Amino acid sequence: MIAVIEEFVHWMDLERGLSKETILNYRNDLLQCASILCKGGINSWKKVSTQDLVHWTQTLGESELASRSIARKHSAIKTFYKFLRREKIVENDLTEFLSRPKLGKRLPKSLTIEELEAILACPRLTTAIGLRDRALLELTYSSGLRVSEICNLGFTSIDLEEAFVRVTGKGSKERICPVGEPAVEAIRNYLAIGRPEFVKPHTGSFIFLSRRGSPISRKTVWHLVKQYAKQAGIKVEVTPHSLRHSFATHLLQGGADLRVIQELLGHADISTTQVYTDVDLSRKIEEYSSYHPRGKDGDTL
Repeated sequence: MIAVIEEFVHWMDLERGLSKETILNYRNDLLQCASILCKGGINSWKKVSTQDLVHWTQTLGESELASRSIARKHSAIKTFYKFLRREKIVENDLTEFLSRPKLGKRLPKSLTIEELEAILACPRLTTAIGLRDRALLELTYSSGLRVSEICNLGFTSIDLEEAFVRVTGKGSKERICPVGEPAVEAIRNYLAIGRPEFVKPHTGSFIFLSRRGSPISRKTVWHLVKQYAKQAGIKVEVTPHSLRHSFATHLLQGGADLRVIQELLGHADISTTQVYTDVDLSRKIEEYSSYHPRGKDGDTL
């Protein structure tokens, strides 16, 4: 069963154009499913029944997994069965009647402009690490990049003269994002003074480097964002996603068109970007309740 999963992973990598993270998650989801099936005495995908898959999904529903993780596992098994039918390993799609969990709208976490400025002011510009971190934070917020896009950014992907960056996002889709002046200046300073201190004989053309001279890792980026948020005195949890969400929310609040924000974020579907209108509306309602003389129950003029 595991061998078939590995064939599926190879097929996804070559033909579906999915991100490496999605492929890895699907692989782990299917290995988990296979493990549960094997414990039930099943040693081949040909022997799996609809009831076996229903039992697996019921097990997921009884777990403490987030609904989005469960939904992803449903997507993994459904995509896997399309592959099984394509390869004539099974005759029928047993996932046809599996019910996908309903997902509520998840409002992105965003920071105020003042909070972001406090975070951006934290890195010490007298050190190579400080110069790197300031450039990284400025670019993430300035262009709304995903943490994976920051980590994979190379010299050929950025044009500081024209102030834009070209990134390859989910589904291997390329997009171009503008880079603001503060970010351009921070990147110039880092490349001129900071990055040379990280360069080692094996270092390639990645822009943001670790102490070892290799591309900075997602884990390191998450750690440094949390570190600077704590240093800035921000009590809520802050992640690299928070900077990306803030980028989109602040654009919307400033009057940017939703379609433009969709393109800048690299969302394939406008409905994914639509959630930011809910964020904006919720803040408007909150401010109305706080400042309008009749905004709260019991208040009077």
